[in-house]
Amino acid sequence: MFLAALSFAYFSKALSGSYMKSTITQLERRFDIPSYLIGIIDGSFEIGNLLVIAFVSYFGAKLHRPKIIAVGCVLMSLGTFLMAMPHFINGRYKIETSIRSSMNSTANLSPCPIISSESSKPGDRTSMLPSTGCVQTIAVIGPAFGFLLGSLCAKLYVDIGYVDMETVTITPQDARWVGAWWLGYLIAGAITLMSAVPFWFLPKSLPVPLVKHDSSCSPDQTRFIKDSPAMNHKIRPEEPANLHLMLKEFVPTLKNLLGNPVYIIYLCVTIIQFNSLIGMVTYKPKYIEQHYGQSASKANLLMGMINIPAVALGMFSGGVIMKKYKLDVLGAAKFAFGTSLLGYFLSLFFLAMGCENTKVAGITVSYTGMDNRSYQELSLFSDCNSGCMCSRKEWDPVCGENGVTYVSPCLAGCTSSIGLGRNMVFEKCKCVAAASVQPANLTASLGQCLPRNNCDKVFPYFMALSVLSSFIISLGGTPGFMLLVRCIKPELKSLAVGIHTLATRTLGKNIYFVQTFSNISNIVERGNTSTSTTGPSQKISIL
Repeated sequence: MFLAALSFAYFSKALSGSYMKSTITQLERRFDIPSYLIGIIDGSFEIGNLLVIAFVSYFGAKLHRPKIIAVGCVLMSLGTFLMAMPHFINGRYKIETSIRSSMNSTANLSPCPIISSESSKPGDRTSMLPSTGCVQTIAVIGPAFGFLLGSLCAKLYVDIGYVDMETVTITPQDARWVGAWWLGYLIAGAITLMSAVPFWFLPKSLPVPLVKHDSSCSPDQTRFIKDSPAMNHKIRPEEPANLHLMLKEFVPTLKNLLGNPVYIIYLCVTIIQFNSLIGMVTYKPKYIEQHYGQSASKANLLMGMINIPAVALGMFSGGVIMKKYKLDVLGAAKFAFGTSLLGYFLSLFFLAMGCENTKVAGITVSYTGMDNRSYQELSLFSDCNSGCMCSRKEWDPVCGENGVTYVSPCLAGCTSSIGLGRNMVFEKCKCVAAASVQPANLTASLGQCLPRNNCDKVFPYFMALSVLSSFIISLGGTPGFMLLVRCIKPELKSLAVGIHTLATRTLGKNIYFVQTFSNISNIVERGNTSTSTTGPSQKISIL
């Protein structure tokens, strides 16, 4: 019962944490915040845990552990509910677009007129392996469901239930689309609150058998039931907790733990490993979305359906391999090191799976179609749109017939449109004609141009390699954890796990990963030095 309850708590926590990572792009668009601030928000998800984790690990082992876990689950659920509150406090999402009036008219956008032509509990070492593998596998399955939940919510419009969906002119593939990010937090918070219920009814400690039963006994005979005929039990008496004595022993106990060289080396190795793993899990969906031109919903779906299950399978398989071959501490260390080395070596092949930049007029290519790679604001203007007096603060992309994306219909030189809503097509686009081999009255449609052909061919290989490397690296997860447990004294296990969690979440967190990712992703922000507009400023992301 305790194992089932603990697995469910691990699942709910992992689901909440991974859902946060799946909403990174949605939050950036909705609240117009930079990537480094998103990293701080993601890191703050663990701040409350980090402040007390070392003390809880030490004192929790001496107090009523199930109830302490229950309190933690309740607090975590309240925090998850709070994450959704900005949606209800702020107003409705306003799309920064050139289609603003209730009649979907594009008139009066700028002095360049656009005229519409239509009105349309660990025990012994052997028994601990299956339990550890089970809990860690469940903890990895949680992120899979978190990303699947993120995929589902990303398909729903952010203000669903408050606006008429027929009036929404953008699709999930549009760079301005924001999904119902808040809905997932409410669901994750409810699941986390449910996970606290079983712990309130568990005893402080489980009954301990006085005599080991025969291995041939049926499962019904080996249940932990008081006065069971299968075995005699001894209920541990609940001794009153002496907080003064525990406080006095805390520092010597901590000194004894940190004096273990094997533990310190393991701590340093896992911190380095967590740096890469957490950064990968956090930003891989965003990388897939921006680099390979996939929607946020599809990127989260792929993470939840393909990548994360491979990690869960690797964790479970690692526990099975360690149990089958009876690996000792040295064998577990060699196995974990070998799998990590092989997995990271395979990751180097990602460097050969790049894509060419998206063609955006005035940013990656000039208005004549030649490579430009200029990120100056004035490069957005050309002779073809010089008389339109367009705004450079607006990201309202359109795709020209020539395969080039333009920042807005105005900057594309379009002067008229036909159709309504998502079916609107812009005509008489001077800049589209200027970049074409055969100049004509070319048109442009709403949204960015589709991904490049070479990306469509490379993307399946990228996902296959990602799954393989993730599986191989995760094979060493369970042996690595057992190495942690076996290299320390039994009475120090709880504190050791707590210090390990504190170190990996503090030094292995992704806050400093964010700025690196932002610098690599050639992000050009328009209007950051100008006065604010009626809607949030948009970002042009070119990878």
